[in-house]
Amino acid sequence: MMTGLKLASLFLVVATVIPSAAHALELPGKLRLAREQYLAVQPIYYPGFTIIGAAEPLSVLVLAGLAALTPRGTLAFWLIVMALLAAALAHLLYWTLTAPVNKVWLSRETLSGGAQRFFGAGGSLKESDWTILRDRWEWSHLYRAAASVFALILLSVALLG
Repeated sequence: MMTGLKLASLFLVVATVIPSAAHALELPGKLRLAREQYLAVQPIYYPGFTIIGAAEPLSVLVLAGLAALTPRGTLAFWLIVMALLAAALAHLLYWTLTAPVNKVWLSRETLSGGAQRFFGAGGSLKESDWTILRDRWEWSHLYRAAASVFALILLSVALLG
């Protein structure tokens, strides 16, 4: 059971690193786009990235389970707890920084019932200067990538040690 939980946690944390790192790597190029180009490109993310996004809350749950089953006071326990906190931070950053921008940008899109509920959640922003929304969205993914990579490093050290 413990081996399966370790593999699941590693898989889910890697699955959270991939999309956030992809967004972070795009940041320099996307900041150079004009408004029309940027807004034309932005909707391509939502279908695929929403699917992989399920790994993020699942990684938090699985890391919590792994921490609960790891002997307390060991180095592995503390590394897993720190990985859990980093994964939770990435998830918190999504809901506080990214989701409100998604809500604004997708407000005029025709979405399925599930997509409407998901993208309708989160804080509320007023539509403002598009560059403010762009910068918030782009930089939030850089912060999320940093937290996710940190979680991966901590978990990897815990599992290898």
